[in-house]
Amino acid sequence: MAMVCVSDFEAYAKKYLPKIAWDYFAAGADDCTTRDENILAYKRIRFRPRMLRDVSVMDIRTKILGSEISFPVGIAPTGFHQLAWPDGEKSTARAARAMGTCYIASTYSTCTLEEISAAAPGGLRWFQLYIHRNRAVSQQLVQRAEALGFQGLVLTADLPYTGKRRDDVRNSFRLPPHMKLKNLEGAFEVCKMSLLDPSVTWNDIYWLRSLTRLPIIIKGILTREDAELAVKHGVQGIIVSNHGGRQLDEGPATIDALVEVVEAVQGRVEVYVDGGIRKGSDVLKALALGAKCVFIGRPALWGLAYKGEEGLQNVLRILQDEFRLSMALAGCASVSEIGPHLVQPSKL
Repeated sequence: MAMVCVSDFEAYAKKYLPKIAWDYFAAGADDCTTRDENILAYKRIRFRPRMLRDVSVMDIRTKILGSEISFPVGIAPTGFHQLAWPDGEKSTARAARAMGTCYIASTYSTCTLEEISAAAPGGLRWFQLYIHRNRAVSQQLVQRAEALGFQGLVLTADLPYTGKRRDDVRNSFRLPPHMKLKNLEGAFEVCKMSLLDPSVTWNDIYWLRSLTRLPIIIKGILTREDAELAVKHGVQGIIVSNHGGRQLDEGPATIDALVEVVEAVQGRVEVYVDGGIRKGSDVLKALALGAKCVFIGRPALWGLAYKGEEGLQNVLRILQDEFRLSMALAGCASVSEIGPHLVQPSKL
C-alpha cells in the first residue's frame, strides 16, 4: 500500500494496532464532538490564493522561541509511545531530529527523559509537565529536563481531572505489565491519574519560574481571557489546544479558538496550535490565522505504528511536502509572506 497522505497512516494504525491501543489513541471525551470538530473546522476555511508570484525558490523554515526548525510542524506531547512502537519515544526523538523539528516529550512517556535525550543528542526538545499533588515529583522532573538540555517547559493546563473517554472505560484501559511510566517510577502507582493536582492555578507559574530558567509555554488555552492571563503571568508561548478533544467535549475547535487568542496576545508571546492537522494545507491555514507553528499528536503515533522512526519521518515529510506545495500554490515563497489575507475564516 502506497502511503501518500496522513490518512493512509491512520488506516494502517487502525488495522494493525491492538484494539485497546487504537482505542486509547483515538479516544475523545464523551460524544467526541470536539475531537471531530478539530478536523471539520479546517475544512470550512477557504484560501484566497494569489497568482503570478515568483515561487521558484521556497523557504519553509521558521523559528520557535529563537530556535530554527525546518518547517512549522512539531510533535505534540502524547503519552505511551511504546503502545505504538517498541522503541517508543526514542524513535519519536530520532525522527524529530532527523526532520529538523521540535519534539515535546510527555510526562507520561514510556522511556525516561535520559533515554529520550540520549537517543537523539542535539535535537530540539521541550518537556511537557503535569503538576502532581506531590510537588517534589514535578520539581525533580523539571530540573532533570533542564539538566538534560531540554529547551522549553510546556505546562498542560487543561487536565485537572481526566476527561471521560468511553472506550477506555469499556476497555478498562491500563498499560500492559511490561510498560512503565518511566519518568514516574517509584513516585506512585502507574495510571492513577487522580494524583494530578486539581488545585493548580495561575500562581503556580511563578513557582515553576523559581525552579527553572527554561522558557514556559502554556498548553490548553482556548479563550481571550486566559490568553491575557498567560501573558500577564509571564509565559513565553501559548499552545492553543483542547487536548485533542479528550477533555471537555463541545468546546471550540482549536483553529477557531486560535483567532481569538492571537488577537488577545497582540504579538507579545508566540502562539502555536494543535488538534486536527491532517494536511499541509491545514498547516498553511493555521499560520495564516496567526500560529507560529503547529504540533501534531495522533498523526505522529500513526507514523510510529507504521514503521517506528522511519514511519514518523514519512508522516513529517508528507506534511512538509504538502505544506511547501500549498504555500507555492497560494503564492507564498516564504513563511514570512503568510498572513490573514490568504484565508476566508471559518463560519462558526
